[in-house]
Amino acid sequence: ARLQWLGHALTRLRLSPRNVVTLEVPGRRSGVVRRTNLLLLDHDGEQYLLSLAGQSQWARNVRAAAGRALLVRGRRRRAVTLVEVPVPGRADILRAYLLRGGREPGHRKIAREADMYFGLAGTPTRAELAAVASRYPVFRVTDTASQQS
Repeated sequence: ARLQWLGHALTRLRLSPRNVVTLEVPGRRSGVVRRTNLLLLDHDGEQYLLSLAGQSQWARNVRAAAGRALLVRGRRRRAVTLVEVPVPGRADILRAYLLRGGREPGHRKIAREADMYFGLAGTPTRAELAAVASRYPVFRVTDTASQQS
């Protein structure tokens, strides 16, 4: 936590991987803007943010803010609405997260992340991911401007 500012600075300077963004959302109790670096996942033509830590503070803040947030990358600040994906739709998105970047099933990074984040061994099946999906909030990213039409 003491070095979290460094991640935000690297993202602002575009020195972090290109799919890393800083989520800015008001705290649900204080109203103070909270910043969290997250991986923006592209899947089936949509973008998603996953809470790999489960019911995290940022996910709770997003719910309290009715999904309104900012995504920051470099100087670009993008107003978005985050729509929570229902539990039955999460397994495919969790799998896409594990298979991101062209990884093939059986890849050692998949097994490491499946164990670290989901407590699952090897390359988890869709059924295994569906069994744990309720513990991991997933939000679909939509541009706020497109919501107002």
